[in-house]
Amino acid sequence: MSPWIFPIALEPETSDPVYLQITRAISADIRRGRLGPGASLPGSRTLARTLGVHRNTVLAAFRELQAEGWIESGRNTTKVAEVLPQPPLEIQGVVPNTLGFALETPPGPSLSCPITKPGGLVFGTGLLDLRLVPTEDLARAYARALRSRPLLGYGEPKGDLRLRKALATLLSGVRGLAVQPEQLMIVGGSQMGLDLVTRTLLRPGDRVAVEDPGYAPAWVTLRLAGVDLVPIPVDRDGLRVDVLQERISEGPIRALYCTPQHQFPTTVTMETCRRAALLDLARRHRMAVLEDDYDFEFPFDGSPALPLASADQAGVVVYMGSLSKVVAPGLRLGFVSGPQAFVDALALRRYAADRQGDQVLERAVAELLEDGLLQRHIRKMFRIYQSRREALAEAIRQELDGAVHFERPSGGMSLWLEVDSSLDVEAWAARARQKGVVFHPGSHFDFKGRSLPNLRLGFSSLNEEELQEAVRRMKQCLHR
Repeated sequence: MSPWIFPIALEPETSDPVYLQITRAISADIRRGRLGPGASLPGSRTLARTLGVHRNTVLAAFRELQAEGWIESGRNTTKVAEVLPQPPLEIQGVVPNTLGFALETPPGPSLSCPITKPGGLVFGTGLLDLRLVPTEDLARAYARALRSRPLLGYGEPKGDLRLRKALATLLSGVRGLAVQPEQLMIVGGSQMGLDLVTRTLLRPGDRVAVEDPGYAPAWVTLRLAGVDLVPIPVDRDGLRVDVLQERISEGPIRALYCTPQHQFPTTVTMETCRRAALLDLARRHRMAVLEDDYDFEFPFDGSPALPLASADQAGVVVYMGSLSKVVAPGLRLGFVSGPQAFVDALALRRYAADRQGDQVLERAVAELLEDGLLQRHIRKMFRIYQSRREALAEAIRQELDGAVHFERPSGGMSLWLEVDSSLDVEAWAARARQKGVVFHPGSHFDFKGRSLPNLRLGFSSLNEEELQEAVRRMKQCLHR
């Protein structure tokens, strides 16, 4: 390891010997956790040169620290002892909260990823297969973008203009939106987009409607803004607009967060008449519709229904999407579209917190869109995921017939299963985890966390053989 500066503040005015000052400073750093067990200390010559003292002074401090049990000296090395005479202050609970007040933890899902045994299989809630990411195309485009020095400086908070132009062309041509680049902002994933929209549009105490069952991470984001959530039930035709109207009659609702294309988690597509009724209701009551279109790219059965935003004549829809399902979730690329004045306000919020996104990455993805490489990749993924949907459906029919029932959705990347009343879904999920299979029971999506006779199986992140094996293990865990 190369020489490094070790910060120790000496007090020349005090009468305490310098070696004791060094001893106290290092032992204090170990006690407060800055230096952990096994951490390397600089050599005596390096530390003496850094502090401007004689080497013998440092050696005396090291001998004192070793006698007290704080450090260990080996051949040409000095390290913090693995076993300390006292635990660090954080472990003792001496430093409970440096801010001096209680911190509220918002309710929500765990931040950790599901962990299974080696060979474990995870039914995601709609994640892509990272093994299929076009890394070579992306790497070449990124390398070309990296050579553009202007992209390494500051840019627009709305995002790279070329990417916004490419997305505007895509949204206009494929999703029916009349959108200009100025009405688009690139964000770090749809979750960041929702956070910016929420903090720009909503105020504490506002009532916001959400789907029930629905997408719990969005509820966390909304709750952090201090709003009151109003759950609206979902049936086979999507959001119950009649119930939403009843809730509006009880008090103003400022916004609705919804997933009308493939409702999360039930996968149903909102029926046409309900879409028209929802837009009319939003127009009459000036209610913002936050439309999260998270997997539009995969309509397997016929032409997909166009987004609500494509029929919005009153400027009430804020349209959010993500490239996580077609590129990779780790790249954190999403977008928000809406009236230009609103998008301008979003950009000001983003500028205050993050200033801008990753210009190099945005330019690389813009190139993939301009060259048609990303569109070709989407077509390839479409065929693969369609085949995986059929493989999962067939495996369920063969292995779980009678235990679960489902209707094949028109699109998306998951199946929503209804479980027979003789089965305890939560217990089934727990047993399956022991067998190395992770799936999400309905309680994960219920607004109040109640047990539902349902489960969601994402088929896109596992290949056909893995899907068959996962369902086989699920069958082994069935206890009626």
